[in-house]
Amino acid sequence: MGRYTGSVCRLCRREKMKLFLKGARCYTPKCAIERREYVPGMHGQGRQKLSDYGVQLREKQKVKRIYGILERQFKFYFKNASRSKGVTGTALLVTLERRLDNVLFRMGLAASRSEARQIVRHGHVNVNQGQVNIPSYQVSAGDVVQVSGSDKMKERYKALLELTKDNKTIDWLEVDANRFSANVKKLPERSNIQMPIQEQLIVELYSK
Repeated sequence: MGRYTGSVCRLCRREKMKLFLKGARCYTPKCAIERREYVPGMHGQGRQKLSDYGVQLREKQKVKRIYGILERQFKFYFKNASRSKGVTGTALLVTLERRLDNVLFRMGLAASRSEARQIVRHGHVNVNQGQVNIPSYQVSAGDVVQVSGSDKMKERYKALLELTKDNKTIDWLEVDANRFSANVKKLPERSNIQMPIQEQLIVELYSK
């Protein structure tokens, strides 16, 4: 499966906001967006005027990069969201929030979603006491997600929970920091997603 292998700090700078892709570094003054708050490239500090299409494309790219997915999978999510009841843009974001790797990130047990994917793929995550190693697995209301690992990993989880405790809004998750687990109290709602995302621009882009 294809994946992005370039500098993730460039992605944050391109979107002019923190996407929390670098892990613990994103929470320190060393974060690239803190030091160089302009887009990368020779003309990064010049004036940039985007067309309507350009604005819509940037919004789609931003959401893809936040959740760490590529174009084909994003199209699949959008297609399913457009078929569901309710608002398409909201359904899309809720589906992305329900990904298991995102749940681990929201719990504070991974410094980035890419780290969360690695934890899932290595078989350290149980959902309702059954091992799940698929990062895109969709959690449901009532699910119990628990992370296991060596003593060294547990120490890292504790450090991450302390580092990220003030940076996450997880009203739909009930986290037990002592057991490294969370109960999915309900499905996420649009109000739970605090990142500045204009999902209607994505809907307009795919409606062309």
